[in-house]
Amino acid sequence: MTQKTGIMICGHGSRDQGAVDEFGTLAGHLAKRFPDYDVESGFLEFATPVIRTGLDKLRDRGVNRIICVPGMLFAAGHVKNDLPSEINSFAQAHPDLDVRFGRELAIDARLLRAAKVRIEEAEAAANAAKGEIARKDTLLMVVGRGTNDSDANSNVNKVARMLWEGMDFGWA
Repeated sequence: MTQKTGIMICGHGSRDQGAVDEFGTLAGHLAKRFPDYDVESGFLEFATPVIRTGLDKLRDRGVNRIICVPGMLFAAGHVKNDLPSEINSFAQAHPDLDVRFGRELAIDARLLRAAKVRIEEAEAAANAAKGEIARKDTLLMVVGRGTNDSDANSNVNKVARMLWEGMDFGWA
């Protein structure tokens, strides 16, 4: 049997249509970046298509190996529990498919570089509007979505610390 691999990008979902659209745009970019793979996306909650719909589409197109990737920054309850449950349920219903589960985006040098670029853009706009403020006199505030997961909270703190120290903010 010929191996046909698909990628399923699993998002959280949002009630904000702009966030849903952005996630769809990301999935579209990934499909272009990986033209040899079928790429689908879906959401855990609050938006459609749901993850199961994306998995079904991949199966219907003859994909027999699916790599499920959480489109979430850190591993908290959804990545540790809800997504694996959803994906395992699909895999058990389709034992002929090879369904794998990847990891969350996590802390990565590329993430930190992207955050640095965005911080510098915001800094330049604020300085242009309000006048120059030295970075050593500036508070860096990194806000993570609320969770009771200590690992995810720790990672938000690590990112804040790396950006604070790496960019020479006065405090964070």
